[in-house]
Amino acid sequence: MPSFIWSDALVANQRGQAPILNWQFARVPNAFVEGGYIAILQRATTVNVRMSIFTGSQNIQQLTPCPGGGTAGVTPVLFNTPVIDFKASPDDLLQILNDEVGGAVATVDGIITIEPL
Repeated sequence: MPSFIWSDALVANQRGQAPILNWQFARVPNAFVEGGYIAILQRATTVNVRMSIFTGSQNIQQLTPCPGGGTAGVTPVLFNTPVIDFKASPDDLLQILNDEVGGAVATVDGIITIEPL
């Protein structure tokens, strides 16, 4: 199952940071005829990060708080980070957009996986 891990620093008040923008599976492959199962774990070092998640034209989450308390550079795991999972159709563009809203520097760590259905 393809996966992608990121650890990105956000400057104060940065908007629209897209950690999976250049991932080769950011668009669900057409070979996944039934679509794909997407699982995202993301955690920030502060509570001032808001995340929006999209698949194609469907909004999965909009400006919801990203779980805080993470450590920069440490990939989130299931026992301390809620999983965001959903189904995506073939050729859907997956997007995760992070906004720092507290006027401080934050680091966002995450992992996304995709599996064919």
